[in-house]
Amino acid sequence: MNPGALGGEPDLVPSATVIVPGNHLMVGLLGQHDELLRLVEQGFAGTRIVVRGNQITAQGREADTVARLFGELVVLLEQGQRLDAADVGRTITMVKDDMSPSEVLTQEVLRSARGRSVRPKTAGQKRYADAIASSVVTFGIGPAGTGKSYLAVAMAVGALQTHQVERIILTRPAVEAGERLGFLPGDLMAKVDPYLRPLYDALYDLLGPENVQRLSERGAIEVAPLAFMRGRTLNRSFIILDEAQNTTPEQMKMFLTRIGFDSKAVVTGDITQADVPGGRSGLAGLPELLSGIEGVSFVELTRRDVVRHRIVADIVAAYERRDAASLGGARKGRGNGR
Repeated sequence: MNPGALGGEPDLVPSATVIVPGNHLMVGLLGQHDELLRLVEQGFAGTRIVVRGNQITAQGREADTVARLFGELVVLLEQGQRLDAADVGRTITMVKDDMSPSEVLTQEVLRSARGRSVRPKTAGQKRYADAIASSVVTFGIGPAGTGKSYLAVAMAVGALQTHQVERIILTRPAVEAGERLGFLPGDLMAKVDPYLRPLYDALYDLLGPENVQRLSERGAIEVAPLAFMRGRTLNRSFIILDEAQNTTPEQMKMFLTRIGFDSKAVVTGDITQADVPGGRSGLAGLPELLSGIEGVSFVELTRRDVVRHRIVADIVAAYERRDAASLGGARKGRGNGR
């Protein structure tokens, strides 16, 4: 960084330089045909970036921030991560928020059956994973695509593999989305299977179908509708209640009082997507109700934590703008005495 010149001369343009430790890292850092470099340039439009060999110099008001960004990306590459456009975009956001992406993105939650490392991809996801690790009951609340269910299942699989628990129990309320269960073919489990399928998909991806079947036959994995939890006490278990916005308050109380000794519970949901008859979601109002209880954590994920296609975050943002406008209009109407 160059300070302003003395003696009445014009201030020098702020600059910062990063020396990349090894030319072999440059392709991974800049991307094929410099596509990742262009993303950084777009993220810091007022900063000029010059690359000479393994030296990267940033010039402009945000030069130090850009240099820190490249330093963080180098750490990720040195730890074996491959960078893509989504990784770089999320890293830019975190650096601008004065966070350390290398601390967020290098925490391994689990290595899947196919050898793929499962890690938090955003600061919100890291807070969520840390809360699950340290709390008895964790509520992960946020929009679609933020990894609420997948990360919870990954944490559960890790706890089972390290013998912290003896079984995983995954459950969802079976909300009849426009169809009566009685008209669906098959026995009860066949009827509710479509509601539970997303949980099976996560298990298959993390463990492989053969391992899931083996563990299910052994009783180490159970996937069942929420109604099956009534009257049970679940000890030494990792319990996940998914799509909790579709529970009633009575169902939520029933679930939370099933937790036994040496167990963990994760409750996931998106309160804006509630589809409960009567509109009384068991997820609503819980932060106020359960605040101050030791061992209970609430983590709110936002569209900034969406890790699906970019368009998902844009769609979530569009709905948020519409809801905010509707709320503002309703308040204005009340203020005018309507």
